Amino acid sequence: MATTFAEAEDRVAVSHAARIDHVSKSFAGPTGQQLVLDDISLDVAPGEFVTLLGASGCGKSTLLNLVAGLDRPTVGSIETPGGRPALMFQEHALFPWLTAGKNIELALRLRGVAKNERRGEAERLLELVRLSGAYGKRVHELSGGMRQRVALARALAQDSDLLLMDEPFAALDAITRDVLHDELTRIWRETKLSVLFVTHNVREAVRLAERVVLLSSRPGRIARQWEIGIPHPRRIEDAAVAELSVEITEELRGEIRRHGQH
Repeated sequence: MATTFAEAEDRVAVSHAARIDHVSKSFAGPTGQQLVLDDISLDVAPGEFVTLLGASGCGKSTLLNLVAGLDRPTVGSIETPGGRPALMFQEHALFPWLTAGKNIELALRLRGVAKNERRGEAERLLELVRLSGAYGKRVHELSGGMRQRVALARALAQDSDLLLMDEPFAALDAITRDVLHDELTRIWRETKLSVLFVTHNVREAVRLAERVVLLSSRPGRIARQWEIGIPHPRRIEDAAVAELSVEITEELRGEIRRHGQH
């Protein structure tokens, strides 16, 4: 069902949408336990858009999976007071034998939405992501950008307070990605969702986020954070976005040099 103003107000009544408290994560490796994340503490405020930025292999996706509840920390704790977060991957992961609308309805059914309400809600979510009329289209009839819009609508169908996004636009061409940046910003501001977004693209991070968190590598630690005071709407080519991106890129390069990555 549509989020009411009162429900949106309830979302900002809690102190945090996610709390990551001194989290470390190790995996078994050929030479013993390999520490991937080390003592990560991070709060995501209600309605806040946070990007996790870092080089490949720094543990960004691992941290997102921990917040999603797909794995457990070795040390520390994670709280998501609004319940299980919604998760959107780089690949759309749509079922090709279902239509766009039926893919969304599947998430609604798992959420417990009554059968007679599902189609109307699926169509509302498709309209929210600017895909009105696509309910009956099969996955092969959709472009890459359209598939990601359906995947976003399916994530929103979970009606979570917290949306986790793991490089969802990385495989798209620059123009399509730019359009979807606009759409995601619009949807985030309309719904008052909290978003934790993983990327290795510095300009994408600055364009979208209210706060950018840079992770170091081997193991992943919080190296630095930036509050992004650039007003919306933002463009990827804006001078302020470009200027801050240069600063963050230099920090990222420094982290890569310090940890011997190439």
